[in-house]
Amino acid sequence: MIRSFASFACVVAACMLASCGNSNNGTAADKPADTAAAVASALPDAKNFTDSLDGKTTGLFILKNRNGATAAITSYGARVVSLLVPGKNGEMTDVALGYDSVGKYIHQPETYFGAIVGRYGNRIGKGKFKLEGKEYKLATNNGPNHLHGGLKGFGAHVWDAKKVNDSTLELTYLSQDQEEGYPGNLQSKVTYTLLGDSTNCLKIEYEATTDKATVVNLTNHTYFNLNGQGSGTINNHLLQVNADKYTPVDSTLIPTGKIESVAGTPFDFRQPTAIGARIDSPNQQLKFGTGYDHNFVLNPNKGSGLNLAATVLGDQSGIFMEVLTNQPGIQFYGGNFMNGSNPLKGGKKDDHRTAFCLETQHFPDSPNEPSFPSTELKPGQQYKTTTVYRFSVKK
Repeated sequence: MIRSFASFACVVAACMLASCGNSNNGTAADKPADTAAAVASALPDAKNFTDSLDGKTTGLFILKNRNGATAAITSYGARVVSLLVPGKNGEMTDVALGYDSVGKYIHQPETYFGAIVGRYGNRIGKGKFKLEGKEYKLATNNGPNHLHGGLKGFGAHVWDAKKVNDSTLELTYLSQDQEEGYPGNLQSKVTYTLLGDSTNCLKIEYEATTDKATVVNLTNHTYFNLNGQGSGTINNHLLQVNADKYTPVDSTLIPTGKIESVAGTPFDFRQPTAIGARIDSPNQQLKFGTGYDHNFVLNPNKGSGLNLAATVLGDQSGIFMEVLTNQPGIQFYGGNFMNGSNPLKGGKKDDHRTAFCLETQHFPDSPNEPSFPSTELKPGQQYKTTTVYRFSVKK
C-alpha cells in the first residue's frame, strides 16, 4: 500500500541520503553477468549519437550504480535517452522513452523526449514579459504562446559534457544574451548522478548565473512509462501528487492567475488514483488540455531537505517512482498529444497516452503573474534547484 504524504514525507527527508547513498563503491560489474548483458543489449548504440552540430561533437554517456541501474544521457540537449531500473521480477526495465540516434532527436516531430528545457520550461503567455520596466519579446512556438525556451531551446543545443565518475555527469551550456529573446548571458550547469543502495535514484542538480537580470525555469522533460517504454497505456498507473491546489488554465493552456483547490475535481490526486480514472470527466480544464497538462502547487515541505512531490506505481512492473524536489510546482502531462508518429528505441511507438511527464518547476507564465513565485535571476545570484527521481519495487 502507498502511504499517505503526511506520514511519508518525514520518512523521505530522514532516509534520502541513506537509501540513495553514493554509488562509487560498486558498479554493475558487481551484479550477475546475465543482468549486465541484459542492460548492455537494451542500451542504444553509442555510435549513433556521435555527430557534429554547431561546431560541437555530440556523444552518449553511460552512468551506472552498484545495483546495475543504468542511465544513458546524450550531450545533445543534456537529455535522458534511457533509464533502466529493476522491476518486481528483477528484470531491468527501460522506463524512459527515447530514440536510438541523435539524428532522430533532431528531425522527428517530438523533440522534447528526455531533454533539459529552458531558458524557461513551460509556457509564457503571448511570448512576452516585462522585466525592470523593459518588455522582452520571445518566439511564439505553441499557438499564441512561448513554450520550453522557443524555437531552439536548451534541448536543441549541444552541451559540454564532463563525466566525473561512473555515476556522475556534468553538462554546461552558455546561453547568449538575446538568445530566443531572453536578456543576459546565462551560464547553466546540469549534473546527473545515478545513486543506488536500497533504491535507485536519478538526481538532477540545476545551476545558473547571469550577467543581466533575466528569467529562468529549468526542468527535465523525460517521458516515463514504468511498465517499460512502448508497453502500452499509462492510464492504469497509480499517481499521487502532494498538492491541495493547482493553477487552472485558459484555452491556450496559460494559467488564469488563479490558484484553486483540487478538491472535488479530476485533479485531486492526493490519494493514489489511476491516471485514467477520471480522464473522460466532463471538466472544462481537461477539455482545454485534451487531458492532463497542468501545474500543481506543491504543499509546503514540513521537514528539511527535498519535498516529496509525487509518486507513481507501474501497474504491471511494480516499479514505484517518487519525485522529490525543492521547486514549488510540478507539471503533470499525461501524453495527450502523443499519436504514434515517433519511432522509439527497439521499434516501439509513442502511442496515445503511453507515457507521462512529471516536470518539477516554477509555475507557467510566472513572469506575467506577480502573485506566482518569482523566476527572476539577477547578477550576483545563483539559480540552484534539485530534483530526484527515486525508484523501488512494490510486489
